[in-house]
Amino acid sequence: MSRLSYITEDGLQRLKAELEHLVNVERPAISRQIAEARDKGDLSENAEYDAAKDAQGMLEMKIAKLEELITSSRLIDETKIDISKVQILNKIKIKNKKTHAVLEYTIVSDSEANLKESKLAVNSPIARALLGKKVGESVEVTVPSGQVSFEILDISR
Repeated sequence: MSRLSYITEDGLQRLKAELEHLVNVERPAISRQIAEARDKGDLSENAEYDAAKDAQGMLEMKIAKLEELITSSRLIDETKIDISKVQILNKIKIKNKKTHAVLEYTIVSDSEANLKESKLAVNSPIARALLGKKVGESVEVTVPSGQVSFEILDISR
């Protein structure tokens, strides 16, 4: 059974575009590779054929995973996001209490996470620690480098 996932309109459109590319571009390309390898003769010792079949299997798994993710996704109405406490789609400003560095993130679904764009996955250790907290509250987070303490400075949409 698939797990329900919440996603933004942009995130859903990106997933659909990726699925369309895989189905309409990648799948036919692999089919051509298999046909070309098959035309070369004996399939029992044909490394090109084996590689193309393996690639096809990997592609079909990726397509199935994307289809499942899309069907189990529910759109979030961004206009109804509460900013009184941290939740998904909130933009948050936090301060590392030790280094005094101020960081800004948007908490998004796992499929939309991208640290280069300051999009933090809702299931990441930092986001999980922040969820439900209010401005002014502090949280302790265990990250790979150790224990970190953050103070929530701001929550917005």
